[in-house]
Order: sequence, then C-alpha cells, then structure tokens
Amino acid sequence: MLPHTLRTSLFLAFLIFVASIAAAGQATPAVTSPADDDTIEAGEADAETPRRQLVKWNEFEGPFFTIRMGGGLLYDASAFSQDDVSLQQHQLEAGHKIRDGRLLFKGRLKFRRPVTWSSGLMYDGATDAWLVRETGIMVEVPEILGHVFVGRTKEGFSLNKVMVGYAGWTMERATISDATIPILADGVKWLGLAPKLRLLWNVGFYGDALSEGESFSSYDRQIVGRLAWLPSFNGRTRLHLGASLRYGKPDDGVLRVRSRPENFIAPYFVDTEQLSADNTKMVAVEAYYRPGPLLVGTEYFVQKVKAPDSGNPTFHGGDAVVSWLVTGETRAYNTRGGFFNQVSPARTVFEAGPGAWELVGRVSYIDLDSRAIRGGRFCRITPMVNWYLSDHLRLEFAYGYGVLDRFNLAGATQFFQSRLQIQL
Repeated sequence: MLPHTLRTSLFLAFLIFVASIAAAGQATPAVTSPADDDTIEAGEADAETPRRQLVKWNEFEGPFFTIRMGGGLLYDASAFSQDDVSLQQHQLEAGHKIRDGRLLFKGRLKFRRPVTWSSGLMYDGATDAWLVRETGIMVEVPEILGHVFVGRTKEGFSLNKVMVGYAGWTMERATISDATIPILADGVKWLGLAPKLRLLWNVGFYGDALSEGESFSSYDRQIVGRLAWLPSFNGRTRLHLGASLRYGKPDDGVLRVRSRPENFIAPYFVDTEQLSADNTKMVAVEAYYRPGPLLVGTEYFVQKVKAPDSGNPTFHGGDAVVSWLVTGETRAYNTRGGFFNQVSPARTVFEAGPGAWELVGRVSYIDLDSRAIRGGRFCRITPMVNWYLSDHLRLEFAYGYGVLDRFNLAGATQFFQSRLQIQL
C-alpha cells in the first residue's frame, strides 16, 4: 500500500494533467511552424542548429568540408521547503550554479555519400570537470534504409533520453531515466526509417574501451534497440508509439542505481548503493500525441537486475507529461531520430513579438525498493512555465512537490527552480 502522501501526490498529479489538457483544448491562433523534420546528422544528441541564425562568423564552408561552431550555457537557481520528516532524510540548501556549458563543432564532409561529423566539449557543473561529449561521424547508407553513427553518442533508449538536452520541455529528465541510462556511450549505432511502413528504429552496440573512468561509464558493454511506429502523418498531428530494449554488463560487476529529485543542486534522493550484478535487462514503452500546440506523452521503464546476492531485484518508474504552447507554435518532430525538436518562436521578443510561451505539467515516479535492496521511492509533481524569448534564449520557472519514501520515512519537499538557457 502506498503511503498517504504518495497517494495524495499522484491524485493531485492526475488533476493537474486533466486540467492542463482541458486548458489546451481552448482555441489557439494558427501559427506557421514546421511540424516535422526529416533530417538527421551527427551531433543531434548535443545541440540542434537554431532555425534563426544569430551570427555568421561561426560557420566555414571549404571545398572539402564545412564547420559550424556552437555552444550553450545552463544556469540554475533553486530553493527548497521541507517538512520535518524530509529534513531527517536530507537537508537541502538553496543555491545557484552552472548546470553545464558546452562548446560544439559539427559539419559535413563533402564526399559522394553524405557524411556529417560532430565533436563536443562540456563543462559539467556536478563534477566541475570538462567532458568529451558526442563525437563521431554519421554516414548515410540508403542500402539499409538509414544512417550509421560511429563514435560517442546517446544509446538510443527512450524518446526523452534521445532528445537534445536543451530541447526538453522540463529542466531535468525523469528520475528513472537518469538512474538507469548512462547519458553517453562509445560504439556503433544504426538509425533506420521505413516511411511506407511508418516505422523508425535504432540499434546500437557499445563498449567502454575509450570511456573507462568517465563519470557516465557504468557499463562494460551494452546492446540497445528501439522501435517506433508513426501511425499519424496528418499535417500538424503526430502520434508516436515506441518501445526500447536494453542489455548491459555493469562495469566490474558492480551496479549503482541512483538519481537526484529532478533538481541539479539537490543531492541524490534515491540510491541503491553499490551491489554486485552480472547484468541488467530493460524494457521501456513510450507514447506521445501532438495535435498541434498540445503535446501529451508518457514513458515507463522496467529494469531487471541479475544480482543473486540481492535477490535479483526489479526497479521501475516513469513519467507522464502535458505541454501546451500558448502562443500557438508546434514542436517539430524528427522523423528519422524519433524525437521532438526544440521550440522555435513564431515571433521572437527581438522582433517585437511575445516569443513562445509553454505551460507544462508532469508527474514522475521511481521505485528502487525490491527484494534486499532499499533504494527508496520518489514521486514528484512539476507544473512549470517556459518562455522562449528567441531560438537562442530561454527562461524556465518550475515548482515541484515531491515525496520521498526512504529510511522508513516519507518526507515531502517543495522545489522552487529557475533556469537561464543560452544557445548559439
């Protein structure tokens, strides 16, 4: 039986979800914006090229290759309000800090067969270190209906995880996503599309020969597959149904599943600590519906751990989200990568327009209590507002109410968060 506070938070989340859908159903002025994107290139996991060009000095086109330099900055501020039980679990302190800063390079190699490349560096505020981000080459291979990427990239598990981090509708991904899926991996990935069947997929094989010692390198090797069906191709309407599978061998036979409460400044709320594990097997389902300015979606993960000493635990969790672009824009969908792009305002504030305003409601849940493992359970409700002043500048304001069930206690925390996002 779920604790009373957790049941209450789930009920409130349901009310927020229904109310948001009802509000989004009101008449919205038509706005001309791209509803689909049929391109894919190396570097998609790190940053998109904004629709509007801010400067021209960051691009070079030569006879054999092209280079485009980009970058981004995320700056977070947070405050907290905890009840007495939550204070016994964790003591949180308000603060502000750089979430990440990145420098990105990408371009094309002018071969007969289309080839794109990417390279990126990121300052990670959590570790105060510079990390090599997505780096590699992508080759178009029409003979196998798609593209092949070789290098460092995202595994390809889950729509929200595949999306560009700067393009997400919330500040952080769901707790289960961050707890179970490394942000990057080194290997080979095949991305395919069969338009007549309305199917897209990716299959990847990864190892840690080059990434051993990196903070994200928690697996020796992994195999990941994802398949999505796109039954709706009607103008601005998009329906996406997908599933992912994953098999992984934890690094040195040791696994640790943990996550912050969707707040970069807060400590880890749920944590299994280290456990001996031979392998993990995962499955996830995803469903998203976008009839124009409205976007409704959900994902759910299940991870089965082969860990006899701990009773072979199973961890699970997911989220449900609703997003409404009040100003009428449509969040474009990438039909080759199977993800949504960042929002591009119809009229930016620098063009005497309102920019793009987005109202978001999300509920997320993670359960790391299974067999001998007591990693905790956490549920959070997050209503928030995003203001896209332009393709390059975004402000985010979020409130969160979360309940942590851990240490034989159930404590409630209120989160007050804001973020400045700058992108070139």
